[in-house]
Amino acid sequence: MKDWVIVLVKDFASAKQRLGPALDVRERRSLARRNARRAIRAAAAGSHLLVVAGSDEVGALAEKLGAEYIVEPRQEGQNTAARRGISHAVARGADSVLVLSSDLPFVTRRSVQRLLANAAAEPGPVVVAVPAVGRGGTNALYLRPPHAINLHFGGDSLAQFRHDAETRNVRFLVHHSTEMALDLDEPDDLERLRRAV
Repeated sequence: MKDWVIVLVKDFASAKQRLGPALDVRERRSLARRNARRAIRAAAAGSHLLVVAGSDEVGALAEKLGAEYIVEPRQEGQNTAARRGISHAVARGADSVLVLSSDLPFVTRRSVQRLLANAAAEPGPVVVAVPAVGRGGTNALYLRPPHAINLHFGGDSLAQFRHDAETRNVRFLVHHSTEMALDLDEPDDLERLRRAV
């Protein structure tokens, strides 16, 4: 089976705006770059790795880490970035895709492998979502086939993914992962990171 892991990485200069009250521009940029590097390395657990890059700088990092990448012509949000990545993967024969956030400070290759293995063990069409701690968001989304449901990343996305899958009679599973639960979007997330460390 050809499973593609697609990492969505925003332009480092504009990433983590909501962390502005807690971090200055240089700190946010450094954090975004560090998290992106970690996510790309973890995503190598799949049979194919693709980075959807929000800038040429992100693309250069992906290339340095040995990842295939595409650079977005403009940044239009997570759902558009994910659609671009999925379309690219499908055109190259993807049977399944795992869309992975690049904001996960604890993600590991082993945690991605575990998710892919659990999803592969399920028969037929399936959607597997990894919930974000504290919000109703989704930090990783596995789709088999790649267009099994629509994309709903953003607020309360987990419930929307579930509803979409149930409407289409596609099996929906929640995969709890300590390594993928925390994403760094709000100042409160930095406090959770400090406590965890």
